[in-house]
Formats: sequence, C-alpha cells, structure tokens
Amino acid sequence: MDIATRFEEIRDRVDQAARRAGREPDSVRLIAISKTRSADEIEQVLRAGATDVGENKVQEAQEKRPQVEREASWHFVGHLQKNKAKAAVDTFELIHSVHSASLGKRLDRLAGAAGKTQRALIQVDLAGERTKFGLPSEQLESALHELGECEHLSVEGLMVLPPHLEDPNDVRPYFRRLRELGERAAAAGLLEGKELSMGMSHDFEVAIEEGATFVRIGTALFGPRARAPEQTTHHAKLEP
Repeated sequence: MDIATRFEEIRDRVDQAARRAGREPDSVRLIAISKTRSADEIEQVLRAGATDVGENKVQEAQEKRPQVEREASWHFVGHLQKNKAKAAVDTFELIHSVHSASLGKRLDRLAGAAGKTQRALIQVDLAGERTKFGLPSEQLESALHELGECEHLSVEGLMVLPPHLEDPNDVRPYFRRLRELGERAAAAGLLEGKELSMGMSHDFEVAIEEGATFVRIGTALFGPRARAPEQTTHHAKLEP
C-alpha cells in the first residue's frame, strides 16, 4: 500500500472517530510524523493532502525542510534540549514538547530575538516513565502562571506521551486526564488555546474520542520502519 492510500484510509478513520465523538472532522489535524523518512516521502504525503509534518529531531528537520518544496506547517514533537532551542524556534511553527517553565522562558527570549511569536504546547507527564519527559501535572498550573508573563511565547494547549499499552482503551484514561487538565487551565485563562496533542498510530481513534485536536501519525502512514528490540516494561493503568 502506498503513502497516498494510507493517508486516505487514516484520514477516513480520523473523520469517523471525530463524528463518533460528536465533533467536526476538521477539528482534528493529522500530523505526519516523518522521523527517519526522506524528503521524497514527505512530498508524497503532502501531495496526498497532508498539511502538517512532525519531526522528533531538530537537526533532521533542518536538513529535510529545505528539500521539501510543498508548503506545510512543521511541528516539533521530540524532546527539546536547551542547546537546540534556537534552532527549533528558527525551524518550527509549533513546538509540542515544552517540558518546563525554564525551557518555555528560553523559547520566549529566542522568539523575541527572532521577531516572532513561538507557538507551543506544554508536555505533561501523567505516567512517571523514566524514559520520557514532561511536566508533572501538579506543577502545571504554576508553570502556566509563569509562562503567562512571556511576550513571545503563545502556550496554546497540552501534549502527552502515555505508556504504549496493547489495548488502546487502556490508554484512554491518560487522554481523558489531559483533556480535563486542559479544560481547567483554559477556564482559568492560563492557555491561549484549547489544543490537545495526543494519540499516535495505534491509539489515535481513542485519543480523538477523548478530545485530541492533533494526532501524531508515523508508522501507520509511512509504513513500518526497522527498529531495535525494546525491553518489555510494565505500567500501572491510570484509573479513569
């Protein structure tokens, strides 16, 4: 199956999931996660109708973006190191993974120097996994208060990387919790939008049913990539 056919099938599944949740299909944006994929593959998915491209590494995006002729909105979805912050501001329209107030303030200063407003989401840690980053939920409100003073950083919502669980429904409580946190923060005037970045290839339909506005699709769109064996770990399920 080629990329264009996969895109059509996934977009149809996105639309159906949105309708099941009583939402308009265009309320969900599909981000094509192009980690390790070529500029030609990105061109293919953009020709198929994608409008958003996501990268996990700043340097990889810097190398590929000039090779992609079609217009797209570029998103950073990986762990952002402070020494890559300036390059991220120069390269991406939206940074999904601001994991601390200090990083957010650094992006604010760099965006100001670049003469732009940097759109961003706060990555929230809901599972306590040592291999993943994110702001603990109990620190979210205070961090948002701090970042509310930034002049060149627009915090538009939240992002989560939940545990990878075999049954997508077991991930649902994480998505629901992020939505609740986002609703509470928005009601308090601490967010400049109501974006929720959650859901990947194996669980994006559940994420949409729980309110996702961005879903990050890589493997299901581009096809499987070679990957090293992963160590099996066990995670406690988050109760609804």
